[in-house]
Amino acid sequence: MMGEVPEITSCSLSELALKLKTVVRDSFSSPVWVRAEISELYENANGNCYLELIEKSGDKIVARQKAVVLSFTYRMLKPYFEENTGIAFSAGISVLVACVYDFHEIYGLSLHIKDVEPSYTVGEAARRKLEILRRLSDEGVADMNRQLLLPLVPNRVAIISSATAAGYGDFVDQLTHNGYQYKFYHRLFPAVMQGNATEESVIAALDTIFAHYDDFDVVVIIRGGGATAELAAFDNYAIALHCAQFPLPIIVGIGHQRDDTVLDAVAYRSVKTPTAAAEFLIDAMRQAEMELDGRIQALAGNVQTIMEEYRQGLRTHAMKLRYAVQTFSHHRRSDLQTIKMELVDAFRKRMFAENRKADAVENRVKMLNPAILLKKGYTLTLKNGRIVTSKTSLSQGDTIETLFSDGSVWSVVDKNKNR
Repeated sequence: MMGEVPEITSCSLSELALKLKTVVRDSFSSPVWVRAEISELYENANGNCYLELIEKSGDKIVARQKAVVLSFTYRMLKPYFEENTGIAFSAGISVLVACVYDFHEIYGLSLHIKDVEPSYTVGEAARRKLEILRRLSDEGVADMNRQLLLPLVPNRVAIISSATAAGYGDFVDQLTHNGYQYKFYHRLFPAVMQGNATEESVIAALDTIFAHYDDFDVVVIIRGGGATAELAAFDNYAIALHCAQFPLPIIVGIGHQRDDTVLDAVAYRSVKTPTAAAEFLIDAMRQAEMELDGRIQALAGNVQTIMEEYRQGLRTHAMKLRYAVQTFSHHRRSDLQTIKMELVDAFRKRMFAENRKADAVENRVKMLNPAILLKKGYTLTLKNGRIVTSKTSLSQGDTIETLFSDGSVWSVVDKNKNR
């Protein structure tokens, strides 16, 4: 460089770091309460907790800062937070933390978390839960699963749970050894039931069950005991959306005694524990049995009523038939009596007429009797014992007999004297 060389003031790197350390400690002598969201969190073997804090404006990250909770603070801060909020101190939650900046000559600038305010996170969690429920309602799906009808006999059960969870074992044992000896078919669809992997795992299990939709009556989502803070995974929009629209009733028993999750709000039925979920299904089977017994009794009563109505109808018809037969018989007897009288009268009339005819014939016969005719002065001529009715039947020299009422005479025919 040309010209006069300026005087340069210099210091070592450690001297500069010490100055920065002094400035930082003087500026942040007292903790500052900071609102942020935990985007990443992990614990190392020494017990320190390392976090990444972010701030969002909509979906855009507008600030990002690494932070640490040293082990001696973290051992008290984590259980204090989770006991007072029922929410896991984990990635994805909003927090209000008391922080101080520190500068280390080797590690540089770092944000140290000294305290946390649980009520802020509770309020944020409630706000987020309310936002999820409002979103599901606006989309028209919040009540869909609750409006399904539980099958009359819900004994084919798809289970979403961890295979090693004590709650899963309790649930299966309760179903298998129920006091009514009901038979349940159940199949486990394993899933992670806490932590960041819960969403993907539970949705994958639901998708697998949907592929075998016709094989099941209900879906049961259960988990064993544990910290209430572990339930935060079920305040999840994606899980709630899938469950709300699932075509089978979903029974939720994820082991909490205090606040409900978003999943509890959209499921067909929410119970406190896996055992309670089993009892719900057993009670539903009991109700089905009682309803079936009632229907059988009602059917038997209806059959008895119908049989009695038919018997009464048959008795009525029998009485009517008997009366009709009696009436018909009476009428037929009356008709027969009338016909009999008419026949007798007709017979008498016919006999009288026939007798009149017979008398007339007898009179005619009597009138034609030769003896009577002879007494009236008529004669009867016989030839060889046969009546002669024409002179042409006589020949010359025939001997004939002439009958009179008082005797007969014999004559010889002389044709020469005939006229």
